[in-house]
Amino acid sequence: MGWLADSHMARRGVAGGKEGAFHRLTEAAQGSYHYVYGPYSAPVLRIAPGDVVEFETLDAFGGAVKSEDDLPSKVLNMPFVNPQNGPVSVAGAEKGDVLAVHVRSLLPRGPQPAGTTALIPDFGGLTSSSALMLNAALPERVKKMVVTTEGVVFSDRVTLPYEPFVGTMGVSPEIEAVSSLQPDYWGGNMDLPDVAPGAVMYFPVQRAGAHFFIGDCHGRQGDGELCGVAVEMAATVTVQIDLIKGWSIPGVRLETAEMIMAVGSARPMEDAARMAYRDLVRWLVTDYGYEESEAYFLCTQAGRVRLGNMVDPKYTLGASMAKRFLG
Repeated sequence: MGWLADSHMARRGVAGGKEGAFHRLTEAAQGSYHYVYGPYSAPVLRIAPGDVVEFETLDAFGGAVKSEDDLPSKVLNMPFVNPQNGPVSVAGAEKGDVLAVHVRSLLPRGPQPAGTTALIPDFGGLTSSSALMLNAALPERVKKMVVTTEGVVFSDRVTLPYEPFVGTMGVSPEIEAVSSLQPDYWGGNMDLPDVAPGAVMYFPVQRAGAHFFIGDCHGRQGDGELCGVAVEMAATVTVQIDLIKGWSIPGVRLETAEMIMAVGSARPMEDAARMAYRDLVRWLVTDYGYEESEAYFLCTQAGRVRLGNMVDPKYTLGASMAKRFLG
């Protein structure tokens, strides 16, 4: 089990790190995919803490962009993008608990070229809205890429490492239904490359059963998801899900063998950074025995920030601390 034996999931979870039943949620079993996170969809699967679930996810375009000639403005039905598997109901989950999700594996599926990126009008980190400005939108373009565990074939000149992660993952809010394109305290479309195989995610449960959603897998992505579209791909992603009682957290947290990370999603970007660092400071206080000013000092001298996305309705940043500095 390695470092996972010392993770918050294993030490505090109901299942204590022990693997439960295995479930497979294929496309056929999923049926209709979801475009909002919310409490109003019936669970497609019910599991116990410790169970393992294998999901067949669609890409962010729902498979509609099949070639470089399929321009998103022509083949997509906005706002029905970023389809999500789920919801998965977890037995015993109640508001105030924490859902722990260990990402075990993530593999591309479907015909090659399996990866898609695109320039979409009025969308991206380096474009303004032609609906508000005098300038025209950037030319629309689609780029397809072969994606295997050996790498992402960006061009004849460049093959990038395969560094997969889950772009969108989280739990249902308590009352509202929100677009799967939006990140916040429930998780959602964080596009954070650290949500990768090996990581454990922690989400604050908002309703009975938690209602877990997942989708939007990527073959890789640079910090910021600059043009707004990573290496989007359909995937087979396997996670183990546990439940932690008596641990109250304000938003998403992440743990790997090397570090802990608190995640903030907001606009402007500096508020997302403040939210993430504030929670990291408080995590050091509540779970690692630091006095608040000492934790503040430590984050100042040793904290690291990862930019997830700078294009969605809210930006996502993760503030992390290496475990070797936790003492």
